[in-house]
Amino acid sequence: MEHQHYPDTHLKKTATDHSKMDHGTMHHGHNPSMGMEGHNHAMMIADFKKRFYLVLILTIPIVLLSPMIQMFIGVDWAFRGSKYILLALSSVVFIYGGWPFFKGLVDEVKTRNPGMMFLIGFAITVAYIYSVAIVFGLKGMDFFWELATLILIMLLGHWIEMKSIAGASKELELLVQLMPFDAHMVRPDMVHDVKTDTLKENDIILVKPGEKVAADGIISEGESYLSQNDSKPDLGNRV
Repeated sequence: MEHQHYPDTHLKKTATDHSKMDHGTMHHGHNPSMGMEGHNHAMMIADFKKRFYLVLILTIPIVLLSPMIQMFIGVDWAFRGSKYILLALSSVVFIYGGWPFFKGLVDEVKTRNPGMMFLIGFAITVAYIYSVAIVFGLKGMDFFWELATLILIMLLGHWIEMKSIAGASKELELLVQLMPFDAHMVRPDMVHDVKTDTLKENDIILVKPGEKVAADGIISEGESYLSQNDSKPDLGNRV
């Protein structure tokens, strides 16, 4: 590809609209807390993973000891004290596996904005209380296996969701890192270097040959070539 050299290009910042972009300016906000947020997000993913695998291990005996499951498959594995073992295992699943949903329930109640966490937390709480009552004499059939499998599925769903969000956040962070931190803002008497996140609409910036374009905008003076891969003038598509 022939390398064309053009003079410096002046760009007038506009409201962000990629459909009208030639050369331009883009607000670039470098957030120093992104690293910490990413670390916290990774810890949350690891926490959901750990809770999921523990609940998965405990769900197997809970399902096998459930009278309803035994009735479905035509076996009778009940023994003296089996219902109390079932209660103990289900209590661990309820408290340990359900903890993230209880926290979410409380947060949604505080904000008066009930959502999925409220529904899950409410459902598993009702199922657990009713099943405990069955163990201690109330007539009926417990819901321990339904309780355990619901928590298991919800933990898996949230684990997958958070991994997906983490992947998208990482790609966004890499994209942000490609943006320049400084821009040459044109003032009546001089060209002054400023941080890109301080640019406002209608600011005019100077883009020198070989530099990355700092933000979305429209060319007000000059011409150049632009590489869409690295947003540098003088290479690629003419604008």
